[in-house]
Amino acid sequence: APYLPMALGSGETTVMRMVSAYSIMANGGKSIKPSLIDRIQDRYGKTVFKQDERGCEGCNAAEWKNQTEPELVDNSEQVLDPITSMMEGVVQRGTGATIAELGRHIAGKTGTTNDEKDAWFIGYTPNLVVGLYMGFDTPKGLGKGATGGGLAAPIFKDFMRVALDGTPNVDFQVPEGMKLIAINRKTGMKAAEGEAGTIIEAFKPGT
Repeated sequence: APYLPMALGSGETTVMRMVSAYSIMANGGKSIKPSLIDRIQDRYGKTVFKQDERGCEGCNAAEWKNQTEPELVDNSEQVLDPITSMMEGVVQRGTGATIAELGRHIAGKTGTTNDEKDAWFIGYTPNLVVGLYMGFDTPKGLGKGATGGGLAAPIFKDFMRVALDGTPNVDFQVPEGMKLIAINRKTGMKAAEGEAGTIIEAFKPGT
């Protein structure tokens, strides 16, 4: 039977599991299999193992003639409804607001365990997912007021400042069928045209 408190963080997990879960959101809700090895080639340059099994027509280097950049065919299963707009809100106006100083399209979530034993921040851009955990090997309190937003988020910000340096500020793609609607940030209702104090949220068809 489902253990509902798990949704509130009552169970223990690992950084790898958290980053794997958030990578699905960064990938538009499509599943991703974490791996340590991307590709193996023999001494002649022949690929003997490749983790990425997506097909790609026109990706043969020997046949390249400066045509339009090919696209990978992604047939991975859609296992999660995209909720990136909610996670962007955490960075823009929530517990991870310090990260907004970077001026980047970043989504994520802070986390703080009971008695301030752990502090987390898991965040992502369209091309990079990063997990940050702070705590002791033998769990004990980090100190009064130690939170994910106060401890982990600033470290995440400093790391991402360097990691994203020199890269384009790519926005998240809106999945097919989703609509972006202006919402009154106080009432949660649809905002009137030109209304002040609004936020943008994504909605599935029929909601």
